[in-house]
Amino acid sequence: MTIALLVAALLMGFFGSPHCLGMCGGLVAAFGLSMKDVSPAKRRVLIATYHVGRLLSYASLGLLAGVIGTTVLAPLMVGNNIPRILLGLVLVFVGMIMLGAPFLNKLERLGMRFWQALAPLRKKVFPLTTFPRALTAGLLWGFLPCGLVYGALLIAVVGHDPLTGAVLMFAFGLGTVPMLVATHGTVNWLRTQIGRWRLRQMNGAIMMLSGLAVIVVPIAMSSMHGGHSGHSAGMPMDHSAHSAMMTETDMSNQADMSHMNHDMIPKAHAEMNHGMEHSMDEMPSEHHMNDQNAVTEHAHH
Repeated sequence: MTIALLVAALLMGFFGSPHCLGMCGGLVAAFGLSMKDVSPAKRRVLIATYHVGRLLSYASLGLLAGVIGTTVLAPLMVGNNIPRILLGLVLVFVGMIMLGAPFLNKLERLGMRFWQALAPLRKKVFPLTTFPRALTAGLLWGFLPCGLVYGALLIAVVGHDPLTGAVLMFAFGLGTVPMLVATHGTVNWLRTQIGRWRLRQMNGAIMMLSGLAVIVVPIAMSSMHGGHSGHSAGMPMDHSAHSAMMTETDMSNQADMSHMNHDMIPKAHAEMNHGMEHSMDEMPSEHHMNDQNAVTEHAHH
């Protein structure tokens, strides 16, 4: 699930980056003007530095969002399906934002007040001629009010732990980098392609479908598994009943065999005794045999 969320955050940042141009374009232009007196090589390093600062700012916000999720929401989501359902709802919500739903406009206006409160500090980083200033400018840039950033932070809240929240926000920021560092011609081409193919809307629709799948699919699988378990649970009962019937039949057969043996043994004994008596009656006695022998001898004489 974490890898899927990382991919979703990365694509959210990339396909939402034309929106970032509208919000951040003026700031990027101001940074560029402040670096007009530096060499091209140093300029490239300074640009990379303030983008690193922006990504670190997003990661810090993601870390804070993860802490809120684990300390405030986690105790309420133990032993139930609320984490999965909440994640699905967040993905649906963010997908609707990608489609253009103005859900976070009021939150953006509230964030603008905080951004304006940072104005005195932001002025101190200009001109961006040193790396510490560029890094500080990037860290402040992360607080620029943006509905997409707030949507990504919602994903970080339900991202299971603070570290995951930080990584998710870093991935989101990474997805916005190509549009913000590209040349003017490349930026126009990217904006045209994203708008032509409605890639932002497609990404929003995919996120909505993913959120619905996160909610519905496990419930459907659980229902199917429950029905299968119920059927399987009935099978051992049938086997038990069948085994009991077989055991009862075997016991009955054994009882019948014992009864038959009990009846046959006396009968066999009786028949054997009768046969022996009959044989004894047919055999001549020793005395009778002697008398016959004496008569025979007298006749010879």
